[in-house]
Amino acid sequence: MHLSGNTVLITGGASGIGLAFAERWIRAGSSVIAVGRREEKLREAKERLPELHTRVCDVTDEADRKALYDWAAAEFPQLNVLVNNAGIQQRVNLLNAPEAWGHYRQELTANLDAPIHLSMLFAPHLAKQDRPAIINVTSGLAFTPMAGAPIYSATKAALHSFTMSLRYQLAPAGIEVIEVAPPAVNTDLGGPGLHTFGEPVDAFADGIFRGLAEGRPEIGYGPSEKSLRMSRDEIDAAFQAMNDRISGR
Repeated sequence: MHLSGNTVLITGGASGIGLAFAERWIRAGSSVIAVGRREEKLREAKERLPELHTRVCDVTDEADRKALYDWAAAEFPQLNVLVNNAGIQQRVNLLNAPEAWGHYRQELTANLDAPIHLSMLFAPHLAKQDRPAIINVTSGLAFTPMAGAPIYSATKAALHSFTMSLRYQLAPAGIEVIEVAPPAVNTDLGGPGLHTFGEPVDAFADGIFRGLAEGRPEIGYGPSEKSLRMSRDEIDAAFQAMNDRISGR
C-alpha cells in the first residue's frame, strides 16, 4: 500500500503499537486520527505528535463506535484507511475465574465485536475513497495460542478468520484488507511489565511498515512471521513448547 497521502484512523492509537504506527504514517506524509478510551493518554500522544488528531471513544461500546463513525465521516470525508488495533489481553485461569462474566466479556468485545462492527460501519465509506484499506491487528497467538490467555488467543484466531472473509468480500470494491500479526511486543498490553521480553516496539513497527510498503496482505514479524505459514503439526509442537516453557513444565 502507499504510505503517503492517506487519512488513517487507528483504534488504540494513544500508546504502544498504535502510537508507533501513527508516528510512521505521519512521517510518511499521511494524516492520522488516534482513537482511545483515555483522554489523558490521547493528550500525551498529541504532545509527542502535534500533527495527530485525536478522538475519545470506548470501542467496547456499540453507541460509541457508531458515534465515532458518524464523527469521522463528517470531519474527515477523505478518510481511506481504518486500522483496528485496540485490544485487551487478560491472563485467565479457567479453574479460578472469580470475576463476573462482564469482566471477561470485555475482552471479547474489544478484540472481536469492535473490529467487526467498525469494519461494517466504515466499509461503505471506504469504498468511495482512493486507495482504501482496512488493517486488522491480530496476533501470533491467533495461530499458536497461549493457554494462559485463552480468550485473547481465541478472539485473535476469530479475527484472523474474519479478515480472510473480509478480504474476499471487499476485493471487488477495491478495498485492500491487510492482517498484521504481532509477536510479543514490549508494550503495556495486559499490564505494565508483562511483555518486557518482547520485540522492541520501534523495530517491530519498522518491520510492519516495510511489509505494508511491499503490498503484503499478511504481515508478521520475527516469531509470528513463521506462525503465519505453519503446518498443523508445527502449530501443535510450537503450542506445546511455548506453554510448557511458560508454565515451567
